[in-house]
Amino acid sequence: MAGIINATPVADPQQYKNVFVFLETREDKLLRPALEMIGVGKTIANKVNEKLYCIILGSDLKDMADEAVSYGCDVVLGAESPDLKTFRTMPYSHIVSNFVKSEKPNIFLIPATRNGRDLASRIAVSCQAGVTADCTEIDIETDTRILLANRPTYGESMLAEILCKRHRPQMATARPGIFPIPEKLKSPKGEIRINKVKIDKSLLKKEILEFRKKEAIDLTAAKVIVAGGMGLGKPEGFKMLGDLSNEIGGVIGATRPTADMGWITRDHQVGQTGQTVRPRFYLAAGISGKIQHIMGMKNSETILSINNDPQAEIFKYSDYVIVDDVYKVVPALLEEIRKYKKEHVGIAVENRESS
Repeated sequence: MAGIINATPVADPQQYKNVFVFLETREDKLLRPALEMIGVGKTIANKVNEKLYCIILGSDLKDMADEAVSYGCDVVLGAESPDLKTFRTMPYSHIVSNFVKSEKPNIFLIPATRNGRDLASRIAVSCQAGVTADCTEIDIETDTRILLANRPTYGESMLAEILCKRHRPQMATARPGIFPIPEKLKSPKGEIRINKVKIDKSLLKKEILEFRKKEAIDLTAAKVIVAGGMGLGKPEGFKMLGDLSNEIGGVIGATRPTADMGWITRDHQVGQTGQTVRPRFYLAAGISGKIQHIMGMKNSETILSINNDPQAEIFKYSDYVIVDDVYKVVPALLEEIRKYKKEHVGIAVENRESS
């Protein structure tokens, strides 16, 4: 069939070494998914005693390259040009593909963001390799160096493990918010190779006149999330959750059905088709626990669920549960939190005055 390019097995997979990750940036800053990729990439590289290479493109890379090294990157490969300040499909895929072809990595990981998905598919075609999309678990066989890429299937009720035994690089995109950010190293050491490049104008067929930021909630960076489901019964329930969220310094999350109903905007949605989060504290109010939602929040550090159904599925994933009506529990929590804060603020003021 015309236009179809088949993936081609490599003659000797042993010629391909090291782990590559693509670091996504915005406004000359590394995004959280980039840091997550460094963490999972470094873990895999350490298991097979190989190096972690980080690819980064932009207009001013020095600070970002230094930051990548501080998180554990062994080698930073960078391409710098004013035309690379913002993500553009054609030049980005062309440059990254050239890095891959010249360096021959065994594994290449890319965050499954909108830009990452666009980039991964184009690189896979250019390098005649495959790509396992939207992985939630990534590991490696230490003896064979085969990537173990696990992704949800059958409505996220099961995990499929996909192996790429004959093609290189072994590519996968990783769902943002699933993997933890690594700790910074006390004495980081890494090699930085940044080249200034001139972009072929044939790759810049479209002129960018203006970027307009969409005001949206970034749940992946939240430490506290107060989420509501259909158990709220009405859209006004999110006003109550908003009051609770404000008191504890959190942001509002939601299930897909509530967003579908128009009770809350879709940028608050947590789950398979929303955002994947791992806050320190996740409060689930009136959420039954469908697997599509669970896959987006099960890695939260502490989960408190409120539901009047003692058999609610979400209780299986919760550290603490309250079996009662959310419209009784949440106001009671609010009252206690405000009382506690008032008492302790008063003590703090007294201490300052006496000192």
